[in-house]
Amino acid sequence: MQANRLPLEGIRVADFCWFGAGPIYTESLANHGAQVIRVESQAHIDGLRVAHPMPEGKYTLNVSGYFNNYNASKLSFTLNMKHPKALDVALRLVAVSDIVTENYTPGTLEKWGLTYQKLQEVRPDIILVREPMQGSDGPHAEFSGFGAVISPLAGISHLSGSPDRVPVGLGTNYTDYVINPGHTIIATLAALRYRNRTGKGQLVEVAQVESSTCAVGTAILDQTVNDRSQNRQGNRLPHAAPHGAYRCQGDDRWCVIAVFSDDQWRAFCKAIGDPQWCREERFATLQSRKENEDELDRLVEGWTSPRTAEKVMETLQTAGVAAGVVQNARDVLENDSHLKERGYYVYLDHPEAGRTAYDGPGFRLGKTPGRLRPAPMLGEHTERVCKEVLQMDDEEMVQLVIDGVLF
Repeated sequence: MQANRLPLEGIRVADFCWFGAGPIYTESLANHGAQVIRVESQAHIDGLRVAHPMPEGKYTLNVSGYFNNYNASKLSFTLNMKHPKALDVALRLVAVSDIVTENYTPGTLEKWGLTYQKLQEVRPDIILVREPMQGSDGPHAEFSGFGAVISPLAGISHLSGSPDRVPVGLGTNYTDYVINPGHTIIATLAALRYRNRTGKGQLVEVAQVESSTCAVGTAILDQTVNDRSQNRQGNRLPHAAPHGAYRCQGDDRWCVIAVFSDDQWRAFCKAIGDPQWCREERFATLQSRKENEDELDRLVEGWTSPRTAEKVMETLQTAGVAAGVVQNARDVLENDSHLKERGYYVYLDHPEAGRTAYDGPGFRLGKTPGRLRPAPMLGEHTERVCKEVLQMDDEEMVQLVIDGVLF
């Protein structure tokens, strides 16, 4: 591979995704060289374009921190799919693309005339990647929703919270941000590899609920194999003790600690000064620590509470014990030395939003690390796509604008 050439250069994506899980997935393709043409419409704005946070005093469709963070490195092409002439334009885009992506309610693409069969007619080796919420067939196929809905359906929320309280969920749409984009990226790369080997395209479907259940695979196996239903355990695990979030010095400051073996327990005790209670028989083994876990947590917090979370983490990590500060947004953005060393956050200058932070790729390829460009403004690249990709002349493009097709 040529120096500085990204691995997906030469791949074009007609991206019909919106909101979270779909755009985060396609952004990874864009950051690694694919030309991702985000198909948008002023007649049906992506809800994230109006979502906060936004820079103070700026409230346009181009400054949402949410939208921009999920759509870096893409082109924005405005096409009003409700217009009868839009189908022809969309098919022309498909004909010169390698991948078509969407995460709408099943049936939306078909309603526009973009059936998989039709896509194959204009591009026989096309790869269509779909992210329906609960699959494209079955009794729940037409249900729509977001990560906040998918997490309970997949059983994730049931396992989140204290055992004596109702489920609280994860506090964030983890399925949108991590699980479904990650699975869809791998599925897409597999489809590209298959096409490279065989010359054939594929229809890839990543049902988001099915994908998300991977996060609770152990609980599912426990139920199906052992007929045992797992419940919420707070911050505890059946195979670790101590295991929890412990109060530290300062306002709402915490450090998580996880001890998984007797060797780690001995390392933990040595790191905290080997107090007398560490040598008590009731804490000598994992089983005995689990039996006395309430008292163990109280004693551990007695050591952590007068110390800063950062000092607790440093002391225990140095001893080989898993520990980490429970970080707030400022910690993650400004104070996390690991993220700084990795260069995770990328600051880019946007024409309207100004200089803002973007999440960098969640993984770094050694020879071809991804690169980010600022997120597009709505319709910013419509003219470029028309002329350079669809080979339209000025007269045709202007007429489509007048007709309300490019809108």
